[in-house]
Amino acid sequence: MYYTHFGLKEHPFKITPNTDFFFTGGNRGAVLDALLYAIKNGEGIIKVVGEVGSGKTMICRMLQTLLTENIETIYLANPSIAPEDILYVIASELQLKFPKNADRIHVMQVLQKYLVDKHSERKQVVVFVEEAQGMPLGTLEEIRLLSNLETTHDKLLQIVLFGQPELDVNLNVPHIRQLKERITHSFNLGPLDMKSVGEYLIFRLRASGYFGPHLFTDNSIKLISKSAEGLVRRINILADKSLLAAFSENAYQVLPKHVKAAIRDCEFGVQQLKVQFRIRLITSIIIIILLSLGMLYGLDQSHKVKLENKPANISSNGSALGNPAKLIQPISPTQSVVAPTNVNVPPKENVKNDVLSKRIIETQAWLKGNPETTVSIQILGATDEEQLRKQLEFLSSQLELDNLYIYRTQVNAKPFFTVLYGSYPNRIEAAQAIARLPNILKSNNPQLRTIGGVLKETNQLQ
Repeated sequence: MYYTHFGLKEHPFKITPNTDFFFTGGNRGAVLDALLYAIKNGEGIIKVVGEVGSGKTMICRMLQTLLTENIETIYLANPSIAPEDILYVIASELQLKFPKNADRIHVMQVLQKYLVDKHSERKQVVVFVEEAQGMPLGTLEEIRLLSNLETTHDKLLQIVLFGQPELDVNLNVPHIRQLKERITHSFNLGPLDMKSVGEYLIFRLRASGYFGPHLFTDNSIKLISKSAEGLVRRINILADKSLLAAFSENAYQVLPKHVKAAIRDCEFGVQQLKVQFRIRLITSIIIIILLSLGMLYGLDQSHKVKLENKPANISSNGSALGNPAKLIQPISPTQSVVAPTNVNVPPKENVKNDVLSKRIIETQAWLKGNPETTVSIQILGATDEEQLRKQLEFLSSQLELDNLYIYRTQVNAKPFFTVLYGSYPNRIEAAQAIARLPNILKSNNPQLRTIGGVLKETNQLQ
């Protein structure tokens, strides 16, 4: 819409990863080079962690573009793969032929032969796993076992895990510590600072055919950087909406007012504005209270000074009535104070309800009473019990409480609670149920889990 207005040949801020728009600033280029080196040198399992929208998928696409022809890649975009399925999925992605009813041992033999043949041809096979933080722990452990396939000198299968910070939490679970020890390289995609945001914006504009001066003023860049929190996807969204706002006013430069309009039009921007409004409101209330207390204290001190300096009252016969201040008598330690009888004191209520305990007990019965193939939806995790109780209060207003299942594991020797929703006979129905979840829950990237995977994670599977 605004291409001709700003002299652009194409959309500069699409959120779909396009390798022609890869930005090497903000340490992205260095991470990419290090990943290429690690893969080409067969360095086992590699991990890349970054927040939502930090550019992990773009890095993955760049790797697939830059790797030489002797490196075959597999891309797993859906992390919700059961432990018992991961071997079949990788073999299928490699288009290996095996009977439909083939057992795991047979499939493993076919896969190993294929990898050995590739190695003899001086070729490599690399598996890219997107959203690895949503992968069941049992599946991650199966991946670790696949990394054991090796010759005397080289790994036969390279694995690169891309995930959000929750992946690091999952890898700290004691019973998969062997996987963590196999990770030879770990990279982090941090947010862009304000200087890098300005460089990123002009880089994308230049890549889209723009040749003029920077379209975004310094204050506009500062606003985008702060609101987007340095996350590339958010920067793209705000930049696109800001250009549209400037175009609608027939302006040829993006000013702070255009960015503010863009922020108001974004879901994450609205949330930030609400938070900022609450902070300002609370601050104002605190200031008003402090000022009021100060004024009351000043009036009280002024009143005391007047009473102390006031001369004794004289009656008509000239006798002193005494100082009125002496009429105010303090309560002595031996006096008792009786509360007014017309005040109803409410009984103390137990703040901690037992909803959490009930759901944990119900979950144990659910796990034992249903097939291991039963599928549920993982909607959140928590380490703090009190915080989880508050979250359950919210969840009960959004979902049926009886369909919530909670089980406990250990992370760094501390309790970790996982919350599941629903019980479905297959993944198709569970995926359809995810589409019906409230938007606030869908934004948490819910994942599919099987009862078999949960039992294995909690060491209940015999």
